[in-house]
This record gives sequence, C-alpha cells and structure tokens, in this order.
Amino acid sequence: MDSTLGCVAAWMPRQRWYAGKGRVPSLHLVAWWDMSSDDPGARVRTYLLVDEGALPPVLYQVPVVERETVAVTADPDHVIGSPEPGTTLIDGPFDPAYTRALERLVTEGGECTGPAARAVGHPEGERVDGSPRSAQVLTGEQSNTSVVFRGDADALICKIYRQVNGGLNPDIELSSALSAAGSPYVPRAVGALEGTWPHPSDPSRTITGSLAFAQQFLAGVEDAWRVALRAAADGEAFDREAFELGEATANVHGSLSELFPTRAATPDDRDATVQAWARRLAIAIAEVPAITDLKEAVETVYAAASQLAWPRLQRIHGDFHLGQVLLVPHRGWVLLDFEGEPLRPMRERVLPDLALRDVAGMLRSFDYVAGSLRLDDPDRPPDVPLRWARSARDEFVRGYAAGSGEGLDDVGILLAALELDKAVYESIYEARNRPTWVAIPLRAIERLVVRLDGFR
Repeated sequence: MDSTLGCVAAWMPRQRWYAGKGRVPSLHLVAWWDMSSDDPGARVRTYLLVDEGALPPVLYQVPVVERETVAVTADPDHVIGSPEPGTTLIDGPFDPAYTRALERLVTEGGECTGPAARAVGHPEGERVDGSPRSAQVLTGEQSNTSVVFRGDADALICKIYRQVNGGLNPDIELSSALSAAGSPYVPRAVGALEGTWPHPSDPSRTITGSLAFAQQFLAGVEDAWRVALRAAADGEAFDREAFELGEATANVHGSLSELFPTRAATPDDRDATVQAWARRLAIAIAEVPAITDLKEAVETVYAAASQLAWPRLQRIHGDFHLGQVLLVPHRGWVLLDFEGEPLRPMRERVLPDLALRDVAGMLRSFDYVAGSLRLDDPDRPPDVPLRWARSARDEFVRGYAAGSGEGLDDVGILLAALELDKAVYESIYEARNRPTWVAIPLRAIERLVVRLDGFR
C-alpha cells in the first residue's frame, strides 16, 4: 500500500481538484472498496485518502483502475503510476472499466464493499435503455470531475466529488428535491452514490457522505456567462434574458422555501453575518490598500443593513453566478451546482441563509461581464459595457420581484450590503490571483457605498 500511496502523492499535485497547491500531500488511507468490473483485465477500486498535511485535513476520493502495464493505452496525463513492476494505475474517470461501473451504480443501484467501508448507488428512476453509454470527461473543473454518458437513451452527466465530506451533499439534496417536485429550472436527477467509511481520527465511528451525483445532461447549450459576454461584446441588450433569469431565480427560491424548512433570522444570525462582513473587510484593507478610504462608507452600509427587518432564512443556491446557469432552447434558464461556496465548510453550506445572497451574487456576475470587456479591450468606450451591465442588473431585479411577487425596495440596503461583501471578497481574491482584475470589485465598492439602494 505504501507504494500506491507514493504514486498517488506524486500524481495528485498536478490535478486541478487538489487543494494543497504547491506542496506534496501527506496521505493516509482511510478506506477502499472494489467496484464490480465487466473487464477481466481491470481491477476497479476507489480509495478514500486523507491529506494530513492540510489544515484542516482534506479527504479525497481517488478511483483507480489497475491494469497490466503492457495493456495500458491511456493518455500518459491520466496515468497515476506503477506501484509494482508490471502493474499500472489509471485515474478512474479516464478508464472505461470505472465509468461503466459508475454508470451502473447511479442508474441501476448496487453496493460495493471493502474493509470496514461500502458504497451504495441510489437510482432516482428506471433506466430507459440497458445498453452502456459512451463516456467523456469534461475538462476545466476545479474541485470535481464530471463524466458525460451518451447513448441511445437520454444523456446524463455524473459529477464525482473529489473532496469528500460527511453528510448529504447540498447539490444532491436540493437538486433532487427540486427535480422530484417537477421544477423546470433544474436538470432531472438520475441517481447518486454514497459511501460509509471509518472516521479518520476515531475508527470506532463511521461517516456517511456523498460520492457522486448523476443528472440529465443538456447537450448543445451554453452557460449564461458565455451568452451574456457575447451579447455585451456585440452591444446587444440582455434585458429580456436578465428579466427571465430573475424570474427563474425567484421561482427556485420559492420552491426551496416550500420544500425545506425556513426560519426567522435571530440576533445571533445577524451578529454572525455582520462579524463575517467585518472580518472580510479587514482582510481586504490589509491586502488592497485602495479600500482604506472607503472603509467608513462600507461600514455605514453594513450598520444600516443590520438594523433592517431581515427576510426569513431558507435554503439557497449559495454560489450563484452566470456560470451556474444554462440557457436551454425552448425551455429557458436551468440552474446548476447547488453545492454552495466550495471554500465554505459543508456544515455551513447546508444552513438556511438569505435568498438575497444569491441575488447579490448574480448582480456581481453581470458587473464582471462589463469589467472583463473593459480589461480585454481598453479602447472600448467604458460607458458602453457599464450601461449594458446596469440595464441587465435592473432587469434581473425586476424579474426577481415579478417572480417572487414582492418588491426589493424594503431590503435594498441589505442587498447592497450583501453585494458589497461579495465585492470585498472579490477584491481579496483578485489581489491574490489576478491583480489586474482588482479594478472590477473596487469600482463596485465605490458605486455601492454611494447608491445605498444597491440597484445601480
């Protein structure tokens, strides 16, 4: 096993989903199980490995296919290594033996067992076609690996969670509930895979958590970021699309408030939120000195927002932006990825929150369309993309109000505070990762502290 861990530890830092960039992980085996394979030349196994060098430790799901080295035809980029002479490990999603086993589990059900661990597939409905589908891994994902299955039946997409947590993943929980309720704004849920494994620090206890989630795959569509960016670049209005996206968002929030419990915001909720705003602002001022002169104005907005009557707290998307929405012909907007903010602990992502947080996230996303155009083409008149973003933001808010049946005027300062907090966070991120983009959130902070209604 030591040789296997050594191979994985050397390979893992090159993967986009690895959280400990810049260092080699310190891996410890928590559990493993074998998956039934229809390929006699392959052994399909999934490892749960904890990186004890991370603070806090991170648990990873690493599915592998073991083959004789002479029989390996996989792309070298997807080869993990050879723990023993004559044997090679391949990253599971890039080998058909694993993808066929995964497809069976999420569409037909079944169970895999290993030493003190197991994985169970939970299909959401009947399979239409028993023949296997072809599998293709999507590229570009940061924290998960998604495989698209295509065949004679409907295509499906299965998201493999690389970083594993205890409990039901909110993406599965919320998307499946919306799908079962007949919501047209989410893809149809197909099935899921969950696992049970020993607690890493207390083997007498077990943890159950989500490993994978399969949904209907909507082919030939684009996410809203690409659609909006192209429209803005061409000088085309996005008003109708933004209004309808606001309506769709409000409808999803309404469904979530009916499907899951809601509760009134308590003084503790307010205090925790305001303290989080203050912490992020302090970090931003330390890393982006230009915010220093805006500190008092930002705090004024936060203080005003804290005195308002807050809406009831409910389950929300949690990481809502244009990249999380698809424009589907003859269907309209479809929302994806209800996991919440990837950097937040899972225990926080499943708590009821302000639905306005999603609204604020989308408003910031429209602003980023305009900002990215200004960066890509400095000769473009700056007022053109800004007018585009202002109009799209206004229409999104109007659509949200129409879909919810309630105006946002009474909570305008709260929405402004949430958008300010998002922009403050963005300034920290951009300063650390894309310094030339810091101007985008900085301009938003300046604008929001002047216009307390938050809608311009």
